[in-house]
Amino acid sequence: MSPERRKFKRASAEERKEALIEATLELVAEKGVRGATVRDIAERADVTQGLIRHYFSSKEELMTAAYEHHMVRITDLTSAPLKEISADASGRLAAFVSASLRPPVMEPTAVALWAGFLNKVQQDAHMRQIHQRTYDYFRHKLAEMIAAALEEAGRPASPARLHHLAVACNAVIDGLWMEGGALPEIFAEDELPKIGLESVGAILGLNLENKVDQP
Repeated sequence: MSPERRKFKRASAEERKEALIEATLELVAEKGVRGATVRDIAERADVTQGLIRHYFSSKEELMTAAYEHHMVRITDLTSAPLKEISADASGRLAAFVSASLRPPVMEPTAVALWAGFLNKVQQDAHMRQIHQRTYDYFRHKLAEMIAAALEEAGRPASPARLHHLAVACNAVIDGLWMEGGALPEIFAEDELPKIGLESVGAILGLNLENKVDQP
């Protein structure tokens, strides 16, 4: 048995589940949901199919866990730069928008995974619930930052107005994210973050373009 396999055998239950989820995501990105068979997932994770069944009652349960893991990770990666900056509310919002349109958040594999799961989201009620939950997770973070930035500018928004603005800004970010991940070669470096900052700023009536340092 290889050292890698022995190391995996010593892993905790949570580590094993995460390894299975990561293997699933790799295969969905490569082959789509239908092409990612339990046999292939077991081979990629270097485990038996029986171990997969120990942690997940079905392939469908594993797929929903993988989808939720992927979508939550996108939001967490977008939020990660905020832990390392000291900025006012509009600066934090600008950093969030910019991070959502740069690697590792915006990259071809992330978009391929989203697209690979999309048909299942439309057909499966449980997947739709996860999609709604993870969408809300991202949008609520965005709404909190929008609220703080508008409050800072002396223009507090009502809950209804804040919801409207968060949906609109999220739609801009999502659209740019999909285009940038699908066709990264057609955009200049920093083009999409700059467009995102300009567009979100225009929706909110805030100048965000000079609020974040460009790498």
